[in-house]
Amino acid sequence: MTRTSEPFWWFLFIGGATIAALLVPVHIVITGAASWLGEALEYERVLSLVSHPLSKLYLFVLISLPLLHWAHRFRFTVADLGLKANKRAVAAACYGSAIIGSVLTAMVLVTL
Repeated sequence: MTRTSEPFWWFLFIGGATIAALLVPVHIVITGAASWLGEALEYERVLSLVSHPLSKLYLFVLISLPLLHWAHRFRFTVADLGLKANKRAVAAACYGSAIIGSVLTAMVLVTL
């Protein structure tokens, strides 16, 4: 039996799908409701909210897991379209771009 990293990527795929299906719409609705209040989205208030460590963790999960979900879905979409010969290159490009996006997200959140 050969060892594969496929279960790890499927775990991230399911986590990203769950976040994208449950948290992203709720986040959009809450942000939209806050924008109607006028003062709720002032720069100082948003910065103080995002500066909290739990908010940073929430934003990291909200951004990085859907990126990894996209990478997994896009990898198999590309394979279904006929690019099966370069499986490793496509996987490296998809997952690599999602990991780079997650690292950039972490860097931005750490600097806030």
